[in-house]
Amino acid sequence: MSDTVTRSCPDCGDDREFYTTARTAVHLGEKRKFRCPDCGYVFVRIDGIEAG
Repeated sequence: MSDTVTRSCPDCGDDREFYTTARTAVHLGEKRKFRCPDCGYVFVRIDGIEAG
């Protein structure tokens, strides 16, 4: 799995490449935290489900 993901950043208002800042295994699956390098917006993805 890649350490980057491209998606729309709600704070920047444009598509950005988010970088993985943390990764851990939880009972629901792999939990990964991504951060926008431009504004610092963070979202979490657990087995493909995102929360921001």
